[in-house]
Amino acid sequence: MHALICTSLVALLWATVAPAQSPVPAAPLVRGTLSFDGHATLGDFVGTTDSVRGEMIGGAGLAAVRGWVEGRVTALNSGNGKRDRDLRKSMEVDSFPTMRFDLADVVPGATQGDSTAVTLRGRLTIHGVTHDVDIPARVWITADTIRVRGDFPLNLKDYRIGGLSKMLGILKMHENIEVHLDLVFAKTSR
Repeated sequence: MHALICTSLVALLWATVAPAQSPVPAAPLVRGTLSFDGHATLGDFVGTTDSVRGEMIGGAGLAAVRGWVEGRVTALNSGNGKRDRDLRKSMEVDSFPTMRFDLADVVPGATQGDSTAVTLRGRLTIHGVTHDVDIPARVWITADTIRVRGDFPLNLKDYRIGGLSKMLGILKMHENIEVHLDLVFAKTSR
């Protein structure tokens, strides 16, 4: 009985640690979505774009992976043309056409089923302002792809984004939003 328990614990520990320690190859971004949940006096809304590009630079394990992802601000779409024009104006897209995340570090966590919890540490640049951020996410590694999904809060004022009030404050967008990322990278043989 003791041997069975020890064997089970070793197998469980290996299943939890192995994905984080397995080599991760370089992988260009092949599809992805960046979105945010916004809140305003006229109701909540979602802004989204699939106009993203990026690259994962492989490493000996998840902790060694680096890379970057960026999206075009002009491609953000909320389904409301007036709101989208206001968003582009507030984001000053002529001066700051992209938002970008540069991955500096991956902190692997527990594996559950077919995914591993991670913290993506890096530098997020929006509206010409860069901050260090930690993004909680999950990673799925298959034979051909690496999928990364995460969600994190963001305060627009931290990135000097103004123009959140219209009509003397009657119409207002709240400064706190929730950002979502869903990215798929295709493994390469480099």
